[in-house]
Amino acid sequence: MKFFSTLLCTLALLLSAQFSQAQTTPAAKAKNSAESLKIKTSAVCDMCKARLEKALAYEKGVQSAVLDVPSQVLTVTYRADKTSAEKLRAAVQQTGYDADAAPADERAYTRLPECCKKTNAVHGAE
Repeated sequence: MKFFSTLLCTLALLLSAQFSQAQTTPAAKAKNSAESLKIKTSAVCDMCKARLEKALAYEKGVQSAVLDVPSQVLTVTYRADKTSAEKLRAAVQQTGYDADAAPADERAYTRLPECCKKTNAVHGAE
């Protein structure tokens, strides 16, 4: 009987140690929280808005992406433990748009419709 009592106490001790290690630390919780990033783009129309928001929706860790067309600013809410600001800017470039000071991927830019190109005079861009 004493053996079973000792065994039961040992199991209880092991389980409590296991659960205490499984709890998330405050630093890990902070890392999982959402961050917001504003990226100045070369987007000029509502088609650009749809294209960028859809492309960013497929990026790992992105919770939302909203483009304000008049200001050309893309606001991305993302989880910092899943992606980074550099990866998000690269995703914008690979979609065919400038991301802050970094120019768009040339090949992706050439595939954009004419209305989405920054040299289009109809939208008053460059």
